[in-house]
Amino acid sequence: MSRVLVIEDEPQIVRALVINLRARKYQVDAAHDGATALQLAAAHHPDVVLLDLGLPDMDGVEVIKGLRGWTRVPIIVLSARHTSDEKVEALDAGADDYVTKPFGMDELLARLRAAIRRAEPTSGGEDDVVVETAGFTVDLAAKRVNRGGEDVRLTPTEWHLLEVLVRNTGRLVSQKQLLQEVWGPSYEKETNYLRVYMAQLRRKLEADPSHPKHFITEPGMGYRFER
Repeated sequence: MSRVLVIEDEPQIVRALVINLRARKYQVDAAHDGATALQLAAAHHPDVVLLDLGLPDMDGVEVIKGLRGWTRVPIIVLSARHTSDEKVEALDAGADDYVTKPFGMDELLARLRAAIRRAEPTSGGEDDVVVETAGFTVDLAAKRVNRGGEDVRLTPTEWHLLEVLVRNTGRLVSQKQLLQEVWGPSYEKETNYLRVYMAQLRRKLEADPSHPKHFITEPGMGYRFER
């Protein structure tokens, strides 16, 4: 049974989350402030954290940093903050996903399940990962992509971008992180590079590049790879 830590200071939201999570057989701990949350996390080691950024005693980003000092537990941010800068700040601090209030419970639960699946250990080393989708297969060790039984030729830059996204399957990867990892720290503001290369990956790998199912854009924030 998976354990969820809910960090939220709005009683109505806490009640709705606790009811829905327990109905689906999750164990639930709840904290209304950052200090209590960090204590509960250390005591109970949750499998996933749902975190509101607007807490009474500290900013949620500080809670993320506190957790990331000792654990890689998946953190899904729940926040009414809509600006891309605030969302990216949370992602850069170590959050795994970001859901803007008001949110649909079904979507949140789906993201929670996905976060728990991604955190489960996999057999073999990290470099042995083969990721399969309905249309193509990515072999990280061999640095190969196969679509319809044929290898897809990617440029080194296209491959590097794909590799970063695939290694973070299901997670929102910020524009800043992608630019730093693929092009380097001096390219942090060159978001046009990302648009160009994402379009190239979609043309080569998506069944319908204009309606992508695998390379998803989160406007103003970054990109997400879904199987």
